Parts: sequence; structure tokens; C-alpha cells
Amino acid sequence: MAVISRHRWRITITTVFILAALILSLVLAMATRATSHAAEQLTQISSDPYTNPDSNHKTQVEPDTFAFGNTIVATFQSGRFFDGGASNIGFATSTNGGETWKHGFLPSSTVNATPPGPYPRASDASVAFDAKHNVWMISWLGIKSPSGPVDVLVSRSTNGGLTFGPPVVVNASGDFNDKNWTVCDDTASSPFYGNCYTEFDDFTKLNLVQMSTSTNGGLTWGAAKTTPDHACVIGGQPLVQPNGTVIVPIDDCLETAILSFRSTDGGNTWSKTVLAAQLLNDGHPGAIRSPDLPSAEIDKSGRVYVVWTDCRFENFCNAGNNDLLLISSADGIHWTLPKRIPANPVGSGVDDLIPGLAVDRSTSGSSAHLGLVYYYFPTINCTFSTCKLNVGFVSSINGGATWSSAEQLAGPMNLRWLPLTTQGFMVADYLSTSIVPGDDDATPVFEVARPPDTPPSCSNLTTGAPGQDCHQATFTTPEDLVQIVGGTNPATGGSTPTNTHAKAQSLVRQTAY
Repeated sequence: MAVISRHRWRITITTVFILAALILSLVLAMATRATSHAAEQLTQISSDPYTNPDSNHKTQVEPDTFAFGNTIVATFQSGRFFDGGASNIGFATSTNGGETWKHGFLPSSTVNATPPGPYPRASDASVAFDAKHNVWMISWLGIKSPSGPVDVLVSRSTNGGLTFGPPVVVNASGDFNDKNWTVCDDTASSPFYGNCYTEFDDFTKLNLVQMSTSTNGGLTWGAAKTTPDHACVIGGQPLVQPNGTVIVPIDDCLETAILSFRSTDGGNTWSKTVLAAQLLNDGHPGAIRSPDLPSAEIDKSGRVYVVWTDCRFENFCNAGNNDLLLISSADGIHWTLPKRIPANPVGSGVDDLIPGLAVDRSTSGSSAHLGLVYYYFPTINCTFSTCKLNVGFVSSINGGATWSSAEQLAGPMNLRWLPLTTQGFMVADYLSTSIVPGDDDATPVFEVARPPDTPPSCSNLTTGAPGQDCHQATFTTPEDLVQIVGGTNPATGGSTPTNTHAKAQSLVRQTAY
């Protein structure tokens, strides 16, 4: 295991001409965008060490994070394959609220792991903490072949997320399982304290929603259960209220609606799904891979917040770009109307995608602290050769009523620097931010790419063949949540438009791990 201390990216200016160009570019960016501190305070917390010739190196994609106490654990794919999965699952752990990080990779997982495991590839890592059993868990997919079967597994840590043990099977039905996510009940007064829940969908059965429960710190898992309506879904993120009720915001399998279902009896039974919001997405430029999956978090009171990208406020989905939208619910049944998060002005042409939401679980209601990382294109009028991808961040300290000005954390990145997959250039299907309870900083985790050693592209753009000298690694930076006291950027609401041209979806959306 290696230790990475916080370091700063520096830009070395060698000539007056380069300096002038940089100043000009920053002035132009700030004229259309909020404050930028890209390349100023980034901390690299991991990179891909693998060299197997059949996946892209050095690449990492799709981070998730979780914070409990002063510990933050991040997890991500490392060594992305063109047609699904990665060489292994990596992790990075901070025990001091994000000041310093230790990183490593899961053992006994894939054939590339140390020691090697049984799976050729791994994918879709998420992280959870079980306070009752003092166990950190990384939930992930073990891919036997790109066409399946795909197993659902968890790797456990009993030493604070510093190392992880061999995987435990959650589900090995022989089906193609996808988009897993794990959460634990960490409220000591809950009747189901110590229960952990893993959601996934069974693509072999038309993306049938599946829920499995563990009561012993992830050592064993119960048989998968579904909802009474046998919902067709993808991309759920379960959350547990203080009273033990589990709420699962999730996409329908067409990615046309945000649904929600729940359990009030510790995972013994699950309700049918209800409609939380219509989902209207106008697609994204540049052939980037970006499924419109929800990002969900919960506050101290048990209110659930969900963010996704949506076009309804951009000329009724006739402008071509997408905004960040927010809904919330106290019970998982009744949801607020969608509100637009003002990361950029309506009509700006900025396209937002792949949000990762955090909520401080020591705050609630009108005082809830929210942090949100996301990617964006400054303009939709671009191609894969000209699009510039950036990382943005906004925050709120009043439950999403008003928001800070947006900050540019990283970029611009050329899409050709990203690993190519069967569904486009990839940084992530989901992102993540965590807030150490009571802290005034958020910790977003995201992927940043720079030019490959052999330009112009990471992967072979004709054949999809992997590159071995890419540079896409995992980064973080502390983001202040206090700065927006008296913020004047209100969220805006409105009814769902009926005049739209949101992109049609296939019958069942396979996000292909």
C-alpha cells in the first residue's frame, strides 16, 4: 500500500507568450463561467498501475465515496476495457478528513490482482460503512465474460478501510447482473441497526430490480428480492433513514423517469415503485459516455435528495443542453417538484452531466449542507475532436434553496484523452462527493485526464484497441461549504414541459458495467 500526501498541481510558465495566452483563456472562461481554480489545489489519490495489454493504461474511471467519522473511502475502476469492466478495483482512504490518503487495490478479485482472483474483469465499485460491525465494504461486479455471467460481490475491511479482504458473494445466479450499490443502517436506535442492503439489476431478466440484505457485516447475504411490480430499473442508490426505512431512488430502465421504492421491515419486503420525477435528457455532445443516472444522499432527519441532468428548463428541451435538477422527499413516496440548480444561466449553452451529490448527515432541512461535483461542456456546439470537458462544483448550506457560484475544478480535457468504450469516451457513469459530518469542507472525487504519451488519443479511435500510455487518474480537492452564506443564486422550479424532443431510449438500457 502506498501513501499519497496532498500535493498541488503547478503550471510552469516558460515564456511571456504562454503566460499571455493563459491569462486570456482564463479571462474568457470567467466571462461565461464562475470562478476557476483548475490546476490549483488538486490532490491525486490514485493511478492505474496495471500493464495487462488488453485494457487501457493508465486509466481510472467511475469513483464512489463514503464518509463516516473522519474517514473517507473512495473506490474506482482501474484499467478500463473497451467492452466493459476494468483490470481491478482500486481504493483510497483518508483517516483525517481528506488531508492525506493511502491507496491500494482489491486482493483476490481479478486475474490482475495480488493475489490473483477468479474474475477476468471487475466493475461498478461503490463503498459503504457498517457502524455496528465496524466494517467498510466495497461492492463491485465480478465479470466472467463481457457478455456475462456477472456476479455481485463485496470486499470487506475491518481495519478502517486501510486494507480489504477477499470478496464475499452477494449474488452469483449465473445471470448478467449490473449497477450494484450498497448501503448500511448506521443509526444505533434503528430497529435494523447493522443491516446492509445491496441493490442491483438483473439484465438477463429485463433489468429486474434486485435487493439483497446482510445482517452480519457483509459476511453472508440473503436471497435477492424484487418489488411487487417487478420494476425494470438501472442505477439505484439506496439510503437508510434514522428509523430504519430504506429508500431507493432509481432510474427506470428506459432512463425516462426517476422512480423510488422502499422497505420498512429491514429488507424482508419491498414496496412497488412510485414516480419521483420525469427524466428528460437532451443527450450530450462529443460521443461521451454519460447515462443519466441519479445521485442520491440523505440528511440527519432522513430527507432524501436526488440530483440528475435534465433539459426541461432549456427552452423545453429544444436548446440541446442539460441542467442539474434536484428533488427531495421525507418518505420516499411524496417528492418535491424538480428545481434547477443554477450552476450556469438558462440559455448559456453549457451542458452539465454526471453529477455526484453529497449531504452532510449532521445537518438537515433548511440548514442542510450539500456539495455537488459534476462534469460540463462549456458549449454543446462541439465534436469529439473539439469538445472540452471540465469538472465543476457547487454547494448549498440551506438545503438547496440557494447555491454558490460554480467553480471549475479541472479541465479542459480533450475527449480523445479519455479511454474509449463501446458507449463512448468514459470518465464515469457516476461521480461522488462526501462530507465528513460537521466539516465545513466537501470532498469531491473525480477523474482528470491529460494527453497520452503517444498522441493524439488514449485508445485507437478506429478499432477501440487499448492504449498503454494514457493518463487518467483519480483526484480530489477540499471545497469550502461556508463561503455561500447569504448566497443569491436561487434554485428555480417549474412544471414538466409537454413540448419536448428528449432523445428516445432503447427498450432496456444496458449500461454495460
